[in-house]
Amino acid sequence: MSMKVKEVANLVGISVRALHHYDEIGLLSPKVKSEKGYRLYSDNDLEKLQQILSFKELGFSLKQIKEIVNDPSFNRDEALQRQKRMLVEKRNRIDTMIETIEKTIQNAKGEVTLTNKEKFSGFDFKKNHYEQEARNRWGKMVVGNSLTKGDEEKINQLYRNLATIRHHSPASNQAQYYIKQWYEYLNTHFGTYTLEAFKGLGQLYVLDARFTKNIDQFGKGLAQFMSEAMEIYSDNPPLKDV
Repeated sequence: MSMKVKEVANLVGISVRALHHYDEIGLLSPKVKSEKGYRLYSDNDLEKLQQILSFKELGFSLKQIKEIVNDPSFNRDEALQRQKRMLVEKRNRIDTMIETIEKTIQNAKGEVTLTNKEKFSGFDFKKNHYEQEARNRWGKMVVGNSLTKGDEEKINQLYRNLATIRHHSPASNQAQYYIKQWYEYLNTHFGTYTLEAFKGLGQLYVLDARFTKNIDQFGKGLAQFMSEAMEIYSDNPPLKDV
């Protein structure tokens, strides 16, 4: 069933102008047109629009969304699962902020006492963590062309160090020591990684063939080893020394 642009705008609750803009920038361009030249949106177009608006709700720019949905490795079902998890995370953060505001109201009435730190529980404007995950999954690999030769060598050396112990326990002190270096390197060169995001990145090492191929060139099974070691590191207090 095809729908005209005005019908889609009324159905979704966005402006006709916004849909025209999506078409102009190549984000959502219906292939079918009526005899009079009107855009006709198919069911597939509506499904794509849903994903566009979901990413938009998560704070992505239209340029970023276009890069994601046009990535050759983009998978609709996988994207829906990730969007669901991201939205649940956002909902939980908003629930925490609402609870914080409620306690602030009670604090103003003298009913409870809040520390300065508690007054900002749930507030986090440092980084769009959803963007970082999407960049890791659908964008450029962590080891990108923007790295200097020195940076690439540091990363490759870390891979080689981990490859030499990949048959050991990922929970060993030595493995955790190198994983700690990897975590600190990512936070220094690629923005802010929470432990949860770091754990998720490790999962991508085995779920995404691009990561696995890139990492396993240093030793078969290294991606799996790193993934397990990163999960252990994320779930436990970081080790300071070997």
